[in-house]
Amino acid sequence: MADDTARIEEILQRFPQIKRNALIPLLQAVQDEFGYISEQAISRIGTHLSLPSSKVYGLATFYNQFSFSPRGYYHVVLCNGTSCHMAGSGELLNEISKLLEIEDGQTTRDGLFSLEVQSCIGACGQSPVMSVNGEYYSRLTVKEVREIIKQYREDADR
Repeated sequence: MADDTARIEEILQRFPQIKRNALIPLLQAVQDEFGYISEQAISRIGTHLSLPSSKVYGLATFYNQFSFSPRGYYHVVLCNGTSCHMAGSGELLNEISKLLEIEDGQTTRDGLFSLEVQSCIGACGQSPVMSVNGEYYSRLTVKEVREIIKQYREDADR
């Protein structure tokens, strides 16, 4: 915790003249450093900008790019936009949730996987689509999802 405080302070020092209209780059810097934005970071950013924490949190929650809990080593993003939904992303979500024993926004107990459902990841012509740490998988079936998750588990065991 003390180490986190020092790391947050280092980030804030990189933004000495920041105004509230530059809040997003500051939030991005914190998330880049920690992988998510903690309650402590939101509070400290609010103090740094003379803003209530609720305003900082309110802005951060408006954007899908920000996460408020630690992500897993493998971050699974499943598209559930119209095209993906029509192509069966709901079945894929059920399978991923069953395999990993987590729901949207959660991380497995071992910290290996996290799951995020997004309304669109911009690959509508490849529906249904998911990514794992930025590697995209398209035109997925339930069977393929099982194999992909299995492969990532095996890779982690090595």
